[in-house]
Amino acid sequence: MKLLLVTLLLWTWTSSAMVRVPLRRVPSIRTQLRADGLLEEFLKENRPDMFNRRYAQCFPPGTTSLRLGRSSEKIYNFMDAQYYGEISLGTPEQNFSVIFDTGSADLWVPSSYCVSQACALHRRFRAFDSTSFRHDGRMFGIHYGSGHLLGVMARDTLKVGGLTAQSQEFGESVYEPGAAFVTARFDGVLGMGYPSLAEILGNPVFDNMMAQKILDEPIFSFYLTRRTKTGNPEGELMLGGKDEELFSGPINWLPVTAKGYWQIKMDSVAVQGVSSFCPNGCQAIVDTGTSLIAGPTNDILTLQQLIGASPTNIREFIIDCVRLSSLPHVTFVLGGIEYTLTAEHYVRKEMLGDRELCFSGFQAVDIVTPEGPLWILGDVFLTEYYSIFDRGQDRVGFAPARHPTKH
Repeated sequence: MKLLLVTLLLWTWTSSAMVRVPLRRVPSIRTQLRADGLLEEFLKENRPDMFNRRYAQCFPPGTTSLRLGRSSEKIYNFMDAQYYGEISLGTPEQNFSVIFDTGSADLWVPSSYCVSQACALHRRFRAFDSTSFRHDGRMFGIHYGSGHLLGVMARDTLKVGGLTAQSQEFGESVYEPGAAFVTARFDGVLGMGYPSLAEILGNPVFDNMMAQKILDEPIFSFYLTRRTKTGNPEGELMLGGKDEELFSGPINWLPVTAKGYWQIKMDSVAVQGVSSFCPNGCQAIVDTGTSLIAGPTNDILTLQQLIGASPTNIREFIIDCVRLSSLPHVTFVLGGIEYTLTAEHYVRKEMLGDRELCFSGFQAVDIVTPEGPLWILGDVFLTEYYSIFDRGQDRVGFAPARHPTKH
């Protein structure tokens, strides 16, 4: 009996886990298109509503993600995604690089049956090579701000880090029109939002992991850095817990206010200590799938003026790199705690040939909800603050990230 008890305790302990998933930081689609001299043409050709009209006939009738105007409600936009990690699907394992995205809830990878140019340049899932594959047959369409996707649903074994989720629903993309995904360094997307955000029916990955009790805790956390091309990973996703070595000070916990995105209340936004935006509070979502901080158009245009950013003809805002040290601090107040970003944090630097360009890390995006317009806290914010997503208590935690002295 004693031996049985010890065996059961050991099995319980080893059947759940906490694992680290290394994340790599790569140039975003926007950066690569700019370097190739294709960004302006791409942005003109890929306005979301123009995309809807052009490709609507390619998708199943009634696909909700194709409604004109829905693009303004969605924040799916991987033009600026930078961090990705590895997963595997099937038996034997087939490896894919994915964006771990808290701003969506679906898992998809390219299918071997995909006919798009984007798929030819990425790893594709071969259903016929997997002994654990289960055909579903239902079709789905997902509308991204930077492209459309059509596919079929399936089930198979998923591995992330050292964790194995059985019978995971996912999408095999068979059609990816447009150029957005051609340039992407990642193969697919693994959404980590709430189930209500999913376009694909069935459990999102983290929900499946919770249901199968393979996690220490119903928590995941992100650590992102500005490093590139180093011997170490440029970030880390931890599944099942948090790493206290990667942040300092107490965690500031904020309740989730609407279970779709990881949506929280933001008290205010201040520029150089003066409360300038949403003085009565507003809603914000924490999104690892974009590098930018976004907000309502009127607020962001004012903010760009306050930080000395000038508009370009393709709706980006550029800053004189020489002036960075004199630019104002921007502070986000969350749960009564101030989170201050300097110009070194909120300005994106890119090399174009031998020239260094400085772009504002703020972007105008209008997303209207019953609770009011949303702000988006992307990687510009999340590189400075360790983020913890707690599904058990429906809350998000922030603490200052610990970075090496030199990035």
